[in-house]
Amino acid sequence: MSGINELIRIEADGSISFGNYELDTKSKLSDFEYAGDVYKVKTFKEITKLERNGTFVYESVPGTAVSGFRILENGLAFTVEGPEDVQITVEMEEDTEYKILLDEVNVGHMTTNLGGKLSFSVELEKAEQVQVQIMRVE
Repeated sequence: MSGINELIRIEADGSISFGNYELDTKSKLSDFEYAGDVYKVKTFKEITKLERNGTFVYESVPGTAVSGFRILENGLAFTVEGPEDVQITVEMEEDTEYKILLDEVNVGHMTTNLGGKLSFSVELEKAEQVQVQIMRVE
């Protein structure tokens, strides 16, 4: 995949894809409408960030390409790709426990802080894609 040329797009399955880690300079796209919300993406090789209605949703350091991003009733699901290991932070419900699955392997449970932020690392090699699922523990 190596990046979304449009910076953000709607996929045939109704999910969104965003980010381009191959860009040397910061690029951004604002006012992208999807499912009644307005999205903004900022991306390049050092960082990828997604906001919805002015609120933080996703950030990776260094930059990544994200495909199939879906906000679920009990979590998130997406595929991430990048040139090296990446630190990802997502906005979830505050003070809530989630399990994180990478390529369907449970890598552990984490509880969000009072701000609802959840941070984790994903090991990537050049052009490798990893499926990420973050599911609320009931």
